[in-house]
Amino acid sequence: MSSRRSRQSAGTSRITDDQIIDLVSKLQQLLPELRPRGSNKVSASKVLQETCNYIRNLHREVDDLSDRLSQLLTTIDADSPEAAIIRSLITQ
Repeated sequence: MSSRRSRQSAGTSRITDDQIIDLVSKLQQLLPELRPRGSNKVSASKVLQETCNYIRNLHREVDDLSDRLSQLLTTIDADSPEAAIIRSLITQ
């Protein structure tokens, strides 16, 4: 039996097509590259693909900023208030 069937038979509620459409629409509104402009329709697969790309880019940016903060931390006095702020940013 497929995992989908076993989940449905286990009593979990099934998400409706309308709910999926609504969630995809909400995702699209969150993505700068796909924000609705006029009546441009974008496929759900495109929205999901762009969402994955956007999340990957955000991860890269976080890693880059973390590296830059770590480098900055090595150039300032370790006991300074600025160093404490940088350490708190890195550990978040």
